[in-house]
Amino acid sequence: MTIQFMLQNKLGRGHRDKVQQFMTITGASEKIAIHSLKTSDWNLEGAFDVFYSQPQIKTYTDTRRMEELYNRYKDRYADMIMADGITLLCNDLQVDHQDIVLLVLSWHMKAATMCEFSKQEFIGGLQSLGVDSLEKLREKLPFMRSELKDEQKFREIYNFAFGWAKEKGQKSLALDTAIGMWQLLFAEKQWPLVDHWCQFLQARHNKAISRDTWSQLLEFAKTIDPALANYDAEGAWPYLIDEFVEYLLENGIIQKNQYNDWTSQKC
Repeated sequence: MTIQFMLQNKLGRGHRDKVQQFMTITGASEKIAIHSLKTSDWNLEGAFDVFYSQPQIKTYTDTRRMEELYNRYKDRYADMIMADGITLLCNDLQVDHQDIVLLVLSWHMKAATMCEFSKQEFIGGLQSLGVDSLEKLREKLPFMRSELKDEQKFREIYNFAFGWAKEKGQKSLALDTAIGMWQLLFAEKQWPLVDHWCQFLQARHNKAISRDTWSQLLEFAKTIDPALANYDAEGAWPYLIDEFVEYLLENGIIQKNQYNDWTSQKC
């Protein structure tokens, strides 16, 4: 009788289920699964972080197989994976091309541009995920989705999205693209004001979005109560966010008495 078998028999059903789920997603052995879960106090997302932070994960990948996978998707006329290759990859992974998991995958690949992967980006991303086949990549999708629930990783993915989605050579992000990205990202974080923000931009702003506005909006969404109960008009928010607050008040979307209660308390 193996030590692992004896150990697993001592585990409760909830722990055994986590071991099995961990093994299914990562392809790790039972011993590594139990070790990673114990290290993270049986937090599944924490165990993924432990597992994928180990340098030896790269030894599990076969460079030749990764190059074969890259060749399946690369463009016929350029040494890049372009839009057609991304579409084929989506079909193979059985995900919609607008699925946010593709943004997370691009983040892992450190892709410079939306709908493009260089060979270095693609293979580097697969190595960082510890996969060398389509099947293994598909098995990683639940893990990549789980990363969006991690506050720090969500922030990194959010900030990455600005440079990834903007046009080459441009400093700002086109308004329509920014709105699409915000709707995609805040569908995960469920910011109640996202639709009002997008409507405000289309009605009042109608210009490209700066990196500062992009990054500050996440801080606003994370720190300011949706009813503006803790909004400080004298805070160092970009003018566009201040105008958004005025828009919410002017249109009765936020009740003025809630905001006034906060400002009167400050005085």
